Amino acid sequence: MSFSSRRFFGSLLVLIVLLAHASSFSADLPTFNLVIRNGHFVPETTEVPANTKFRLLIKNEGPGAEEFESAELHKEKVLAPGASSFLIFQPLKPGTYKFFGEFHPDTAQGRIIAR
Repeated sequence: MSFSSRRFFGSLLVLIVLLAHASSFSADLPTFNLVIRNGHFVPETTEVPANTKFRLLIKNEGPGAEEFESAELHKEKVLAPGASSFLIFQPLKPGTYKFFGEFHPDTAQGRIIAR
């Protein structure tokens, strides 16, 4: 086996180990689901454990694009119709954090409560 082949396979092995570690780490995160439907967030209130990193899975079931946005949390994510995505949140202090949908700001209102 040539030096370049050994180097390639060595790099590939390192990449596989790193990906396996990253996927096992993210699998341990508490995960919460949020659906965007007809210009509303469902559920409007999501309760999460305080001081714990977590993942928010977001699915847009609406006919148009919508955005999850929160100035307090410094997060935003635009989703096309039918799209799903996620956001990772660092541990939150106990409290209530508001978010809204940029495309339906009057009806797409929600909050995350960290307890």
